[in-house]
Amino acid sequence: MKLQGRRVLLGISGGIAAYKTPQLLRALLKEGAEVRVVMTAAAQRFVTPYTLEVLSRHPVHTEMFVASQEFPVLHVGLAQWAELVVLAPATAHLLARLACGLADDLLTTLMLGCPAPVLAAPSMEERMLDHPLTQEHLRRLEGLGYQWAEPATGELASGAFGRGRMAEPEEIAGQVVRHFAVAGDLQGVKVLVSAGPTVEDLDPVRFIGNRSSGKMGYALATQAQRRGAQVWLISGPTALTPPAGVEFRGVRSTLEMQGVLEELFPQMDAAILAAAVADYRPAQVAPQKLKRGTGKLVIELVENPDLSAELGRRKQRHQVLIGFAMETEEGLARAREKRRRKNCDLMVLNNLREEGAGFGVDTNIVTLIEGQGAEQALPKMSKLQVADRILDWLRQRRLAQG
Repeated sequence: MKLQGRRVLLGISGGIAAYKTPQLLRALLKEGAEVRVVMTAAAQRFVTPYTLEVLSRHPVHTEMFVASQEFPVLHVGLAQWAELVVLAPATAHLLARLACGLADDLLTTLMLGCPAPVLAAPSMEERMLDHPLTQEHLRRLEGLGYQWAEPATGELASGAFGRGRMAEPEEIAGQVVRHFAVAGDLQGVKVLVSAGPTVEDLDPVRFIGNRSSGKMGYALATQAQRRGAQVWLISGPTALTPPAGVEFRGVRSTLEMQGVLEELFPQMDAAILAAAVADYRPAQVAPQKLKRGTGKLVIELVENPDLSAELGRRKQRHQVLIGFAMETEEGLARAREKRRRKNCDLMVLNNLREEGAGFGVDTNIVTLIEGQGAEQALPKMSKLQVADRILDWLRQRRLAQG
């Protein structure tokens, strides 16, 4: 049993998907987990505490101020007991309360004092999920280290078809198993991650940039830190919150990013270069705002340094270098050539033309390209899952190096 003796706290909030929680509970118990259940008042409208008590063989906790033989101070005891908190379903209301630090029932109160990692399975209508406030709450919680069981697309409670269904119980249980399987497997490894775009100023107002959101690089930094690595995240301008526990350096231009990468790289065990750096910059930056009315505007561009190729030249035998190639045509051929030319140990290819692999989305479709023709095409998955697959490769590479 893969979860033998592991302590999992299952928090259930009031969404229709709560009817699936007995199945999730049974899946966790089947793998040997110790499970305690906490329910909000609304959750009890969809599934009864008695059902979950029978399955878990433990009292189900629904109220703050009740006596508990196991935990004298209930919210403190539960918070200290848990090795992992699973929130399923995690409704928009629960996520909003957690993001704002509210403590108005047992579940939200214990969460404020709980040091354990959190795996949340959002469940709501698609328009609620896409609402700017919900997205802000998700970003804030992700910055605090929350992991996600990504919502699926399908028929919703309203009868509409869209994204927002809670991940299936078997999938959530699988993520719990994986969480404990990889916990600490990169302990002590020093990992440098670059993320986001770089921008090149034309004048005090305008710049040349690209559409990179930084989500892939931030996912890599988040997962590496969760797996025990010491992480340095070097990021161009994004709307993302740096993950808790990483060393963060914010930069703007390609030359600024080059300076920080070259400063830090010699002390690293691995560098993962997920940033979408600008290949060119203006030869001159205008000191004042460029004015219209002068006819055609011609801007001379000069080539920026190739940051991954430069690190590839400096790489020592014990170091691992992972690059990214975003292509729109002849992707495999171009990525293979880039891997060789830049002296990368692994090149991660994605194609902007594939749905679910472009800028700004939470999913990606990648191919992992090694030497000697070894290639692995991955299906569409969340960027956090892609990050874990890349880190799995890194771990295996380091094991092979001895």
